[in-house]
Amino acid sequence: MGTGLGAMALTDLLNAQGLLTGDNPKVGPGVPHFAPRARNVVVIFCSGALSHVDSFDYKPELIKRHDTPLPGGDGLLTFQGANGNLQQPLYPFRPRGECGKMTSDLLPHLGDLSDDFCYIHSLHTKTATHGPGENCMSTGFTLEGFPSMGAWATYALGSESEDLPAFVAIPDPRGVPQSSLNNWGSGFLPAAFQGTPFSAARPVHNLARPRGVSEQEDRATRAFLRTLNEEHLRRFDGDTEMAARIASYEMAARMQLSVPEVTDLSSESEHTRRMYGTDDPNVNKAGFARNCLLARRLIERGVRFVQLFNGAYAMGEGVGNWDGHKQLKTDYDVHGPILDQPAAALIRDLKQRGMLEETLVVLCTEFGRMPTFQVNTAGRDHNPKGFTAILAGAGVKAPFTYGSTDEFGWRAQENPVSVHDFHATILHLLGLDHTRLTYYHNGLQRRLTDVFGEVVEGILSS
Repeated sequence: MGTGLGAMALTDLLNAQGLLTGDNPKVGPGVPHFAPRARNVVVIFCSGALSHVDSFDYKPELIKRHDTPLPGGDGLLTFQGANGNLQQPLYPFRPRGECGKMTSDLLPHLGDLSDDFCYIHSLHTKTATHGPGENCMSTGFTLEGFPSMGAWATYALGSESEDLPAFVAIPDPRGVPQSSLNNWGSGFLPAAFQGTPFSAARPVHNLARPRGVSEQEDRATRAFLRTLNEEHLRRFDGDTEMAARIASYEMAARMQLSVPEVTDLSSESEHTRRMYGTDDPNVNKAGFARNCLLARRLIERGVRFVQLFNGAYAMGEGVGNWDGHKQLKTDYDVHGPILDQPAAALIRDLKQRGMLEETLVVLCTEFGRMPTFQVNTAGRDHNPKGFTAILAGAGVKAPFTYGSTDEFGWRAQENPVSVHDFHATILHLLGLDHTRLTYYHNGLQRRLTDVFGEVVEGILSS
């Protein structure tokens, strides 16, 4: 179970076994609280804190006051210490799309999709530390041990596929994010609801049958075990641990056929592969492009929730992620192309196939970066007070801009949006009331949004 098999037991299988009754009343599989706008979710998580002031949050005053002190920032200390003067964006901003949204040359392919985007410029979070920040964006809490938003969604709604997990996490080709599996963990929810991690290059573990066991022998053995398991369940009605184990192994058996098919990208047209950049000479870009294409194939086959990561921590600060403390421009010149074309292609591909109408795409990061440079560096420190996220697809207004930071991009100012508000809105688009989606744990009815959160009604389409 700990090596991944537990993640393969889908919600609908568990409900069929009667495992989701008792002290934790919940929405049944595929039965939301109200009519959903989105059936599926794809989260593109930029690990390391992508700088909003160098990408999507245009601040003319920051350019005008370049290399002057930040007003009100005398003696300001942030995560790594003292801050210097204001620093204008390191990439030129220009109008994109028919709406003329100002975005930077760091991510031009994504900027060109501005007509399809709902920009939220007023996010703020609880922490300026990467691990807790990732935890907060993925689970609503800075501490570890809480269920991820994907786990909550699949706990409530299950999967539309009998052959694939309801929730898949796709780590960056360069490695895992700083908070690792906590980003897709089930916390105190049953282990069946954790994300199953795999990618276009790294298959799911523990799927292949042992060497020396033929397919015929494998099928015969599984049929015999099924007979014994069914007899056991008849004799010991309500043995949920056994039922969960049976469900996980049955899912693993079906995934022996489904996972090789979904990860085989050779069936895609040359035009599609070129659009994503799967054969790009930059191996990290090509790897991320294949993961983006895999995300579309998973959604296409009924996977409920896909969390796709861009950036990893094994390579060090800023080297393989968006944590640009010392030399932001140098680092972002590397990271921008890896994210830009593949992520934009994923959204274009979903749209041209008619899938974006029922799929919510979320592009987010754990927090923003300061409008100043750190003292004696060419980089920006952490900024939890204001940053940007993007929504596209089912149920959101586009093109649309909601909220704003101050004139320098430092603090959320107009219509501030907390991470709890952000999560409440994602659940709402899935047809779920965040105040009613709860799980009893250690004497409390826990929920993704803790005791906070309001749906951001202003971004919802009519």
